[in-house]
Amino acid sequence: MMTHYKARAVLEACRQAGVMVVTAESCTGGLIAGALTDIAGSSDVVERGFVTYSYESKSELLGVPAPMIAAHGAVSEAVVRAMAEGALARSSADVAVAVTGVAGPGGGSAEKPVGLVHFGLAKRDRATRVTRSVFIGNRARVRLETVRSALKLLANAAES
Repeated sequence: MMTHYKARAVLEACRQAGVMVVTAESCTGGLIAGALTDIAGSSDVVERGFVTYSYESKSELLGVPAPMIAAHGAVSEAVVRAMAEGALARSSADVAVAVTGVAGPGGGSAEKPVGLVHFGLAKRDRATRVTRSVFIGNRARVRLETVRSALKLLANAAES
């Protein structure tokens, strides 16, 4: 399975770099942390994971300001940045990956189509990076591609 292989590569890269990871997930509902922790021995790399599916949980657990969510929507650059930074601040990890998106099949709009996912990557003492992708396919495909992309971001972060 490709995701399993990528998760192993992330764990190894993080071990070699001495990096601990925290995840903050919305549209994936914990699948990123699940992919990593599916591998025995991952506790030396995975510090914790936050599943913040609701607006309230993003605010309560990660400190995302409710007015920010109201102004930009949960699926936005501003919110994913705040999720990544909030996860890092609320953990002892060195790097945080955050995702928020529209997995479908409903919930999309012209501005935020089904398949749109925002990614945030926060590292201690570095500027937070935010990217976005639009994945084509059903809900399962969008979530799988989101996990794969998040794992790639983590691997790159560990290597740099």
